[in-house]
Amino acid sequence: MNLAATLIPRPIAGDGEFHGPSMDEFFPETLFKVFGVIDVNRIHLIQLLSVIAVVLILWLGTRRMTVVPGRFQSLVEMGLGFVRGGIAHDLLGRKDGDRFLPILTTMFFMILFMNITGIIPFLNMPGTAIIAVPLTLAIISYVTFIYAGMKKSPLGFWKNSLFPSGVPWPVYIIVTPLEFISTFIIRPITLTLRLMMNLVVGHMILVLCFAATQFFFFTAGGGWALLGVGTLAFGGAFTIFEILVVVLQAYVFTVLTAIYIQLAVAEEH
Repeated sequence: MNLAATLIPRPIAGDGEFHGPSMDEFFPETLFKVFGVIDVNRIHLIQLLSVIAVVLILWLGTRRMTVVPGRFQSLVEMGLGFVRGGIAHDLLGRKDGDRFLPILTTMFFMILFMNITGIIPFLNMPGTAIIAVPLTLAIISYVTFIYAGMKKSPLGFWKNSLFPSGVPWPVYIIVTPLEFISTFIIRPITLTLRLMMNLVVGHMILVLCFAATQFFFFTAGGGWALLGVGTLAFGGAFTIFEILVVVLQAYVFTVLTAIYIQLAVAEEH
């Protein structure tokens, strides 16, 4: 079985009934094992293609940079400049922004490329729709902002995180546990779930639209084809909307990571 064949989702057997999307799509069967112990499925291959694509594009766009850039170099520079100026420098300042720019750039483009596979024909599955990738990125974000705060000032980091200024001392009995839960437990959980669930829901809606279109056109037939036109139009419109979601989720995750770093290195908040 070649690589292309493993990436294309299998069609549902034609039994005359409509089959909507199922969560089983996020748990595809194992295609092969690496070293005899690591299961590799269709989604893992999509994730691998995403990583190869982002590395290849960034490498090709920056390996021979010229003073007067071509279209491809300009596009890559625009993306890199957006993360540098629009996220890192705006939220962290030039010094800390340049310091954490590599990790913020990696997060943004990795999420963007893994998200976009959800609307690419024959892939039709975002690499971030299974929890491993969002959770890994959330852990990296978590470790990064704790590292940034501890390196800047261990005492100041814990004071700012658990004992916000302007609160009467007796109230810290309530505020401090809440701040601990919010900062060190809720943050990684919300980062993970926000990214994963947005892509899961988007995938399910797209599959529902196009599966219904196929059913109305080729199975139900007759007057039902008019409904197929409607579901096809809605699927096309939602595909455009999903492109916005894909970019927005990459931006939001990266911005939140930068904000957490900014709060961790702040003198007082």
